[in-house]
Amino acid sequence: MTESPQPIHAPPENSSERPEKSVSRLRPADAIREAKALFEVVTGLVPYAVTGVRPRPDGGWSVLVDVVELARIPDSTSVMATYRVDVDAAGELCACERLRRFTRGATDS
Repeated sequence: MTESPQPIHAPPENSSERPEKSVSRLRPADAIREAKALFEVVTGLVPYAVTGVRPRPDGGWSVLVDVVELARIPDSTSVMATYRVDVDAAGELCACERLRRFTRGATDS
């Protein structure tokens, strides 16, 4: 007969043992997907492209999202914007801010 595994008990809350730093299980692709969806809900703008993603110290991700803020004819004169969308390790929105605006035909110097 095999023995049942012993239950693992959490340390008491007043214990001097510190839990290990939590590691994000959110993959970059999932973070991008969540950031785009949350961005659209919050701003009402449809993401055009993702131009960057980087890990945050808290286990979340910071995603750069480009959008068309003002469509014009010709397209090269449309006003674009880059937003930074921060999501935590669980994929929840932490922050969202516009970093810059530019015309679609503009290049960085």
